[in-house]
Amino acid sequence: MNLLFIIFAPFFGALLPLLFKQASRPTKTGITLLVPIFCLIVLFQYLPATLAGEVPKQMVEWLPGIGLDFAVRLDGLSLLFVGLILGIGVLIIGYAHYYLSSDDDESRFYACLLLFMSSMLGIVMADNILLMWVFWELTSISSFLLIGYWFHSSDARRGARMALATTGAGGLALLAGLLIIGHIAGGYQLDTVFAAADQIKAHAYYVPALILVLLGAFTKSAQFPFQFWLPHAMAAPTPVSAYLHSATMVKAGIFLLARFHPVLAETELWFTLVTLTGLITMLVGAYFALLKHDLKGLLAFSTVSHLGLICMLLGIGTQAAVIAALFHIINHALFKAALFMTAGIIDHESGTRDMRKLQGLMSLMPITATLAMIVAASMAGIPPFNGFMSKELFLDQALQQHLFGGLSWFIPILATVGAMLSVAYSIRFIHDVFFNGDYKELPKKPHDPPRMMSVPVAVLGFLCIAIGVAPMTMVSGILDQAAAAVTGSPVEVKLSLWHGFNMPLLMSAVAVVGGILIYLSRDQLFTFNRQFDGQDAKHNFERLVQKASDAAANFYDRLDTGSLQRYIAFVLISVIVVLLPSLSDLSVVTGGKPQLPVDMVSMVGAIILISAAFATATLHRNRFVMLMMLSVVGLVVSLAFAHFSAPDLAMTQLVVEVVSIILMILALFFMPQKTSRASSGHRVFRDIIIASFIGGIVATLNFAILTSPFESISDFFLANAKSGGGGTNVVNVILVDFRGFDTLGEITVLAIAAAGIHKLLNKLKPFMPSSDIDGRPWHRIRHPLMLTTVANIILPMAMVVAAYIFLRGHNLPGGGFIAGLIVASAMILQYIANGVDWMKERFSVNYQSLMSFGVLIAALTGLGSWLFGKPFLTSWFTYLNWPVVGKFEFATALLFDLGVFLTVVGATMMILSNFGKMTTRHRPTHEGH
Repeated sequence: MNLLFIIFAPFFGALLPLLFKQASRPTKTGITLLVPIFCLIVLFQYLPATLAGEVPKQMVEWLPGIGLDFAVRLDGLSLLFVGLILGIGVLIIGYAHYYLSSDDDESRFYACLLLFMSSMLGIVMADNILLMWVFWELTSISSFLLIGYWFHSSDARRGARMALATTGAGGLALLAGLLIIGHIAGGYQLDTVFAAADQIKAHAYYVPALILVLLGAFTKSAQFPFQFWLPHAMAAPTPVSAYLHSATMVKAGIFLLARFHPVLAETELWFTLVTLTGLITMLVGAYFALLKHDLKGLLAFSTVSHLGLICMLLGIGTQAAVIAALFHIINHALFKAALFMTAGIIDHESGTRDMRKLQGLMSLMPITATLAMIVAASMAGIPPFNGFMSKELFLDQALQQHLFGGLSWFIPILATVGAMLSVAYSIRFIHDVFFNGDYKELPKKPHDPPRMMSVPVAVLGFLCIAIGVAPMTMVSGILDQAAAAVTGSPVEVKLSLWHGFNMPLLMSAVAVVGGILIYLSRDQLFTFNRQFDGQDAKHNFERLVQKASDAAANFYDRLDTGSLQRYIAFVLISVIVVLLPSLSDLSVVTGGKPQLPVDMVSMVGAIILISAAFATATLHRNRFVMLMMLSVVGLVVSLAFAHFSAPDLAMTQLVVEVVSIILMILALFFMPQKTSRASSGHRVFRDIIIASFIGGIVATLNFAILTSPFESISDFFLANAKSGGGGTNVVNVILVDFRGFDTLGEITVLAIAAAGIHKLLNKLKPFMPSSDIDGRPWHRIRHPLMLTTVANIILPMAMVVAAYIFLRGHNLPGGGFIAGLIVASAMILQYIANGVDWMKERFSVNYQSLMSFGVLIAALTGLGSWLFGKPFLTSWFTYLNWPVVGKFEFATALLFDLGVFLTVVGATMMILSNFGKMTTRHRPTHEGH
């Protein structure tokens, strides 16, 4: 089975719960569970190869022009995370089936969860760092949807916004860092980046690249000082919290540190930033975890603390530290998912998560209490559970490092303090909830949940015991390959529960005893912390956002004076100040390319063009005359194209000019014929000065470019138009093949613009003059007979010409765009000659459908190339021998051109018909006319 299936199955599987929205909850849960189970089956097929040291890969070209390919890999590190994401994901889905209430939309929940799962799988399996970033941002978006799932809650909305803003900002920093790394390495594939590790570390841009990547990792994994967002994500449903804290989202930043360890680690800056950040985060998270009264709040800050621990180990960076970090990733995912689900069970069955109200639940919830004690003991690092082993490795590495010289002693001491706090908040989780006196009255009478709701917790608790007792059997194989992927060299992991009496064991004992003492004296800590109770990260964040918004609004108000002329003048003056000094010496900007002689035809054309442009500016108050002068400019430009052997451009410019001028005349019908003077003499003088300088700058730049020798890309298109696109008309081949994606975007924009104009004009009731400029009432003006006769003759001729232009466009001047404009021009002439009502009776076409059909044909033509394993919009051509016609070329680009043709006709005619309907809608009716 394809590796891509593991990523895409949850992505498209997210549609299944929505499609089965009306089915029963068990059906929806079962369908949703099938998706990660199938992915696990595919994963098991690759398991032997990956555990043997192989790295299965697969790549599909996506955007090769920017180095972004859909490339995936499954090395040891990816395997570890994929296993956690899918395995815990299965348990979370099963747990959510019982946790969600009947009022919750479980279809939306499952769909968002699968989208989130797919995004995380994309991050850990990406073999292209740009692709990794794409999925990185998808996790931010999908987690936003999950955290804000209960959108009726203000806390959920605020928590989701905070998470999105923080991780989104970090994602932008990460993108910049990845672009720098790819630029240094010469590519974005992971193997290319790994091979350039020494080059990256020695580069002048190493420091900014490292800082930017760390910003992305620290914001995602809630490292200090960005830890504030994670506890407020607890507004999400508990299944989301369990998944987010154990196997996804926050682990993405840890994965990023591990993935780029061969590239960015082993430098003093890496060690200092990552180790100290992790150490501070571990202590801050552990301290606040002990003080929280909310069960999920305690677990959230404990997640922050454990993420700091893992970050610190990756900062130390030795092979043993990397093994300890990866081992703790597994252990933390197991006990933290179980603990969150336990907290959800307590909340679900008692109606509260407040530990000040919970006590003595052991007698009422014995099964839940037993499972909670197992996983909490693992979190506290108590033997024989798995958390004890990774804590031992952590303390050992804290002792072994000597990178801070004479101050290195403070790291093991602070590490022990963090372990003490971990023991203390683990004891509080168990003792305050299940013991601590007799049961008190709660919103609901607590009892153990349905058996299947406890199964996910029991499975994770069993794994905590099994890994602790037999670590080599359970995880050594995957740790070997994961550590090898992180360190870049073969690793043989050796784990055991007992290492004899040594310093890490003594530190563990001190941590247990110290944790008990801290828990017993917790009241003093609560008293000390009350003086800071007014500080709330959520309110501080909202206040900061509001201040930033107010500052931006004040700044905008100072700039936004409401004068468009002032805005344009400011921009143009800035351009003059920046460019004028460097362009003032004409001899410097003049290139060595010989200049063409000036002939009389070019001189006359230039004089007409300049005169018409000048008349357009000076006669702008008379709108109709100004529009006529503007049309002269367009006509001369089309003649210039023809003069310099660009017939396609000349035809396009000429027909566009006709259509656009007619449409603008129709628009002028609803506007005053003349406008009053809007500028004073001083402002006109200022504008003339600015315009003169800008004109001189643009002319100088054109002169510099035209006289400078350069290698044109036209040679490539001339050489490949026939062989690659099957046509001799290079311009058309570029439009429908080489740059077909651009053309598809342009006709899509044209369709959107036409639809927007249609919506604007459909409800608009503009001013409409009752008479023409000579005072004749509009309703008494009949359509001229000669114009009507000529229009009726021209229409069939124009259709034949358009068909001819369309069919020959691939090899001779023409194509769908020009043909569409010719048809539109002929139709416009019919509207002008005969009126809207006459046309509506004889030509009832839905222009919106015509336009939409055109865009659809163009898009489907591009998608068709995928069926043959070719990139999007790759055209195919062949030569056929037709009866009578003889040898004839057929190219799929013709279908694409048909889409362009229909879109142009539909969009143009929809705009025109809407103008016509406005005149009809507002024209007074008179009997006999």
